[in-house]
Amino acid sequence: MNLRKLGKMGLYATALSLAACTMPANGGNQTAGCKPGTGAGRSAAGLEQVTLCVTSGAKTRAFTVELAQTSMEQARGMMFRTELADNAGMVFPFPEPRMASFWMKNTVIPLDIIFVRTDGTIESIAENAIPYSTIPVESGEPVIAVLELRGGLSAELGISAGDTVKWTAK
Repeated sequence: MNLRKLGKMGLYATALSLAACTMPANGGNQTAGCKPGTGAGRSAAGLEQVTLCVTSGAKTRAFTVELAQTSMEQARGMMFRTELADNAGMVFPFPEPRMASFWMKNTVIPLDIIFVRTDGTIESIAENAIPYSTIPVESGEPVIAVLELRGGLSAELGISAGDTVKWTAK
């Protein structure tokens, strides 16, 4: 790259783009203005996507999550996926609180399975669930939803039991 030909504005634009490339996908992205339930179109899998916010202490992080709403969508979940971005996930909302049990059959990548109570607080997190495992991962009490994120991301971001999850505007 010839810096003399770039000029001042070109150098500034190049510096900004290089800085953007070094920022973490979500780990350092504190999103104070997270708006849960904001529509984000459809995923490549055809599922509706919305903004989901996780508040941990003073930090709120935004994720674009797929909504697994039907029994078929919930049964398939993240099966056969080979990657999951740090700012993405899948939420499994239930019509009524219930004991939840998930397994990793046909799931290629490790996931953090986050169990969410009716008040939106995290009941527990099964970190780095083992790909292809048929051993059930269960909630410790009835929950209203389950959130799946990339395996290990919860620990990296400091997300833990008691933190708050919102994916609807209500």
